[in-house]
Amino acid sequence: MKLLDYKTEDYYDNAMRDYPLIMRGGYSVILAILYAFSCVMWRTRMENAEKVLSGRDTGSVVISNHTSMAEVVVIVTWYWARKRRLRPIFKSEFNHNGIVRWFFARVGGIPVDRGTADMKSLRRASHALQRGEDILIFPEGTRIRTDDQPVEVHGGFAIIAQMAKAPVVPMAVCGFRDITPKGKHLMRPVTCWMRTGDALSLDDAPKELKRRERTQWVEDAAIERMYAIRDALRREHPGRR
Repeated sequence: MKLLDYKTEDYYDNAMRDYPLIMRGGYSVILAILYAFSCVMWRTRMENAEKVLSGRDTGSVVISNHTSMAEVVVIVTWYWARKRRLRPIFKSEFNHNGIVRWFFARVGGIPVDRGTADMKSLRRASHALQRGEDILIFPEGTRIRTDDQPVEVHGGFAIIAQMAKAPVVPMAVCGFRDITPKGKHLMRPVTCWMRTGDALSLDDAPKELKRRERTQWVEDAAIERMYAIRDALRREHPGRR
């Protein structure tokens, strides 16, 4: 059976539409439940949705700020409900836990070794984009739970987009940090917000720049837009993070 022959690496390397039928069925059931749960609990909608749903030959590299694991659930299920497959990029340290490794592989996750030139992960992500799958990256690398927490922005997503000739779509979220207040362990129902900005590509960079400089320009501009959207959401919803 193909299910028995499918290894963890196969999930990373192949299109989600080619996963074993039983895994695709289980994935759809789980995401349907999580989508309904998130709609009830967090009442989140995507603002400027047309910026991510417009027809393209490739997928998009979606980048977002990161404050809670709930964001992954909401963003991935929102895409799924609109018949798009969004594959999160996650740090390879998660694979040290066998259960997490098993689960992340089967929901389309692609691991990356941070701080290294992980060309295997870059190629996997690039191939996914060329197949029409979208990629989700949190450049901050970890959840930012307080505004005082040091932030180290990780680059590389513009290289993935360049390899696949795909756009970078900046996104921001607001309100998810309030789902589980400090000192509490149970989630609470709160309204949260998501918003996307205009996509970027190498064609948008100044023509006089060299190729590597243009790639860096896209990365810097996308990060700047991501934080601008986040700050706008915070101004519109005072006291929410």
